[in-house]
Amino acid sequence: MYGIVLILVLVITGGIIAVIGDRMGTKIGKKRLSLFGLRPRHTSTIVTIVTGVVITTLTFFILAAASENVRTALFGMEKLNRSMQQTEEKLKSASEDLTAARAEQSRADAALAELKDSVRSMEEEAERLAAGNRALAEQKDALARDNAALDGMNRSLTAENTALDAANETLLASNAQLADDKATLEKRTQELRRGIELIREGDIVYRAGEVIAAGVIKGNRPENEVRVDINALAQLASRNVSAHLGKDLPDGEIWVYAPEVDDAVGRIAKASHDMVVRIVAASNLVRGEAVRAALDLHPNSIVYRKGEFIIAQSYILKNRGGKQASEEIVMDFLKRVNAAASAHGILPDPIRGTVGVIDAQQIYDIVEKIEPLSGTIVLSAYAHDDTDALGPLRLDIKIERESQ
Repeated sequence: MYGIVLILVLVITGGIIAVIGDRMGTKIGKKRLSLFGLRPRHTSTIVTIVTGVVITTLTFFILAAASENVRTALFGMEKLNRSMQQTEEKLKSASEDLTAARAEQSRADAALAELKDSVRSMEEEAERLAAGNRALAEQKDALARDNAALDGMNRSLTAENTALDAANETLLASNAQLADDKATLEKRTQELRRGIELIREGDIVYRAGEVIAAGVIKGNRPENEVRVDINALAQLASRNVSAHLGKDLPDGEIWVYAPEVDDAVGRIAKASHDMVVRIVAASNLVRGEAVRAALDLHPNSIVYRKGEFIIAQSYILKNRGGKQASEEIVMDFLKRVNAAASAHGILPDPIRGTVGVIDAQQIYDIVEKIEPLSGTIVLSAYAHDDTDALGPLRLDIKIERESQ
């Protein structure tokens, strides 16, 4: 709106000045006035020019007075151009700075993205490390338990090493003993070669496997005590051999392989129960030769209590079968008792296979009782005393008629 008013003012002002100039030129022309000695026509032209100049000057003056922009355009254009140039340069610099800033922002965004990726990686790594720390803590606890177990094993191994050292010393002593035994065996081998010929023609005192002496030795005791008992049993065997030969040793000298004795001592010392130990002839004993024996070990326990039933068997007698039939019945029954007792745990004699003792008088009395009977009878056997595995088994035999 301001520009329209300014234009109207300029138009009106220019029109007024033009009218005034026209009228002045007309008057000058009519009056034929002359300026500066010029012709009237030239003077009129000059007035017209002056009028135009005045119009233009007044126009610029009004515009300059009315608008700062006009004043700036008229008088400060060069400054404005310099300012615009500086502004353009600043704008260009700002644009370059903006471009650089955007590039820097892009780099910063990329760096930020990389940093975020790094942060995620670090968080994942931290989680892995935390899991690793937990696993290490568990492993540490397991290692602590393992170390405790290993300490216990070390202590156990130390004790075992001590025991092994003691065993090694024992083995060294045993090796020395074995060396001595080897020399003795070589000597015995020569004697055995000569003994083979004697066995064929000589007087056999004990057969191979025959019991020379037997006894019960308590288990779960120190080895030295067990060894004393075995030596005592060996002395008993020597006395039995001497009595059998009718003269004192050395003809009946007892010889047992030393490692076999050591093994028997160790087994009995560790046993939680008593052991039956029988010294048996290792080979046929010829009169005049040393007794080569072996040790036979068996766990001992009470097999039959006093009065305990062993076996019963029925027999049929036909019209008083007589003494021979009665004896056959008794012998058959004793064989059955022997088999039952052996199966029950009493050790039989290695040569005869018997487990008990019964004298001729007892057999005779039983035969006498059976002989007059007829029909079906039942023989029953009972233990006369408490009897262990070593035996011998002594019997009480009852004779009953079977009820019809």
